[in-house]
Amino acid sequence: MPYLASLSAAYLHATFGVVCLYVIGILAAGYLFRRRSETASQFLHAGKMLPAGVTSLAFLAANCGALEIMGLAAASAKYGMLTLHFYWIGAIPAIIFLALFMMPVYAQSGAATLPEFLRLRYNDTLQMIVSVSLIVMMGFVSGISLYAIASLLQVFLGWNFFATILFTLAITSCYVSLGGLKGTIYSEVIQLAITVAGLVPLTYLILRRFHGLHGLVASVPDPMRHTWASLPAINPKTAPMDVLGVIAGLGFVLSFGYWCTDFLLIQRALAARDMRGSVNTPLIAGFAKLVFPLLVVVPGLAAFSVLSSDVRFDETMPRVMTHFYGPAMLGLGVSAILASLMSALAGNIMGIATIWTHDVYKPRIAAAKSESQYLRMGRLSIAAATVFSIASAYLALRYSTMMDYLMLIFSLFNAPLFATMLLGVFTRWTTPVAAIAGLVSGMLAALAMNLAVHFGLLHYGSQMNANFYGAIVAFFVCLIASSLMSLFTQAKPAAEIEHVTFNSRMLRSTQALRVSWLLATLLLATCILINISFW
Repeated sequence: MPYLASLSAAYLHATFGVVCLYVIGILAAGYLFRRRSETASQFLHAGKMLPAGVTSLAFLAANCGALEIMGLAAASAKYGMLTLHFYWIGAIPAIIFLALFMMPVYAQSGAATLPEFLRLRYNDTLQMIVSVSLIVMMGFVSGISLYAIASLLQVFLGWNFFATILFTLAITSCYVSLGGLKGTIYSEVIQLAITVAGLVPLTYLILRRFHGLHGLVASVPDPMRHTWASLPAINPKTAPMDVLGVIAGLGFVLSFGYWCTDFLLIQRALAARDMRGSVNTPLIAGFAKLVFPLLVVVPGLAAFSVLSSDVRFDETMPRVMTHFYGPAMLGLGVSAILASLMSALAGNIMGIATIWTHDVYKPRIAAAKSESQYLRMGRLSIAAATVFSIASAYLALRYSTMMDYLMLIFSLFNAPLFATMLLGVFTRWTTPVAAIAGLVSGMLAALAMNLAVHFGLLHYGSQMNANFYGAIVAFFVCLIASSLMSLFTQAKPAAEIEHVTFNSRMLRSTQALRVSWLLATLLLATCILINISFW
């Protein structure tokens, strides 16, 4: 029976009232920015007009959707304190690298999207390959958000899967179509505030129940109590995670691949008014990443003690809310999770529309057309992206947790893309032909490895560890194939790629941003201290 069916009419009205106010608020935000998104550039790219404070919050919100709230709460219930690696080693080093070394290159290149950057560095063919792969990847990720929303509303309201999808997409597509990227970014800031407001009381109630964080950690089995002490050095076949997989797979390939190539994150940083704002955007968001586990991992750990073993991992967060929250807080809690999930869904749908319109439709199908036609195509592609999201939502049902599925997607797409980006930004000898060959080889290697795991030809201690090692394989296959192919093919002239490769001038320019380097140093030092304290 749906949880809300057991509540009194007054509490039901209060809960639905909060949810309705949230929906009305985000639709109003989209409408208010409609008049400020009259050109395709304003609609798709926000015109580089936002302050760093807003872009930092949007940067954080873009990462705090299904991945954060539902996915990592489920992973915490399954893996315990090991989930903290996704926040710390799986985020902070990559965020610092993105801010200090990648953002200056992105900003100087003048590219509005990641595929456009790859066209400037390599060629049109690679732009098209990456555009298609990113559209597919973001379609899968938006499906995860839809699946998470369906799980949430099924727990609370008893809605069936398809009805929930239609309801969610109707609202999300409406405000994304109205306000474009700027409306989406400001809506994400609102959604982030609601998310935090809805989860802070839950964390407080759980810690009070278990007499603090120490008591909560002591309530789970010993292998789930530590971040590093319980990890074997190398044991992919039987351990759920091992040191090599966490450091090389998650800490380097997957985290750097995600933070340095994720279109949604880079898009929000580039929406800042100047290069200083673009560099500081990830760093400011990084400090929030240090403390965000309190809102997500704590409920996941509590689930081990307060929920029955037959509850699906992906239902961890809503089930824990129903256990600790009284009806008066439930409306805010439901709105918090809805806000986080719709934030991720909206961001990916907007990203698909942007890449399709800017990197496929405009240069390949309808060059030199009017701004109104590109704007119309941007809005039409949002509708197409929602249909793709519906199909991909059903695939998420096959995996025990959303994080397992999400890391699988990243190992297939982000890992080889990061190798291609790394060679492109920090070398001038990598050739366009080699980049294409390496990227395709890396994706095929990751796919082959995943199929081998699926059919029992390879064995790992968990799907997560298989994802870590799959990412390592994809990255190095791409790196080696690109390097070898570059020996036999022609590189682009150095002068032609000067503005899209890292050089000493960019380093001096970045070093001049002393506040940025101070923020980066403080962020890294804090991350190291936290890892030691939770060893």
